[in-house]
Amino acid sequence: MLLSEQCYQKIDRELAKYPDDQRQSAVMAALAHAQVELGWISPETMQELADYIRMPAIAVQEVATFYNMYNLKPVGRHKITVCTNLPCALSGGERAAQHLKQKLGIDYRGTTDDGEFTLMEGECMGACGDAPVLLVNNHRMCSFMSNDKIDTLVGELSGSTK
Repeated sequence: MLLSEQCYQKIDRELAKYPDDQRQSAVMAALAHAQVELGWISPETMQELADYIRMPAIAVQEVATFYNMYNLKPVGRHKITVCTNLPCALSGGERAAQHLKQKLGIDYRGTTDDGEFTLMEGECMGACGDAPVLLVNNHRMCSFMSNDKIDTLVGELSGSTK
């Protein structure tokens, strides 16, 4: 088993929300729980989830590859996604991205040599009025990101424990 018993308990809570013949409705939540635990979704993880949910593996793969919130290859411990949709880009998103690229020494889709950070570009995060917007590990949205706030965020994440 690739996933822990605790992860399966979380997936079971998601499955309980749906009738038995609609278990596949929990696939997005199951993928999210697996990603939180493992950091990314490997083909083996997709197969394990497919078997557990009782749905075709290709259907799990279709969901995992359709949405950009799922990491299909290993990423850094901290994945920072910069909104590059037009409103954010025009309101500082490009500046924020350039600052992060320079500070981390990587480009989009790159991971720092120490495995701490991966930088991604993302589409609309639904907070255009808060631009520039960053998303950390798909769970923490950071708004109005000046260079100083970016430096503070990177410092905070660098100092966090594993």
